[in-house]
Amino acid sequence: MKTLFEKIAAREIPAQIAYEDELVLAIRDINPQAPVHLLIFPKRAVPRIAEATPDDHKLLGHLLLKAAEVAAQAGLKNGGYRLVINNGEDGGETVPHLHCHILGGRRLAWPPG
Repeated sequence: MKTLFEKIAAREIPAQIAYEDELVLAIRDINPQAPVHLLIFPKRAVPRIAEATPDDHKLLGHLLLKAAEVAAQAGLKNGGYRLVINNGEDGGETVPHLHCHILGGRRLAWPPG
């Protein structure tokens, strides 16, 4: 069964695409928690960071580098932003497909939870 993000990548579910290449897709979050809230995820499903393997290291590096590019394209480079990866139910994971939240556009509080 496909994950929500696999369906978005396959264009089975609409989304506002902010960036796409052969490995990753970035979309606008439908329930934003900051003025800028994007999600970037690998097109190939990796359930969560805790289940990534050494074979995923290039994909994970690409994901983080592209997250920084997407954040810069969204105007967040100078003011700063937060990258969040949730892992497991207690970590706030709601979709079992590794993804990174890009949050910015305002001062973010700490601690986040």
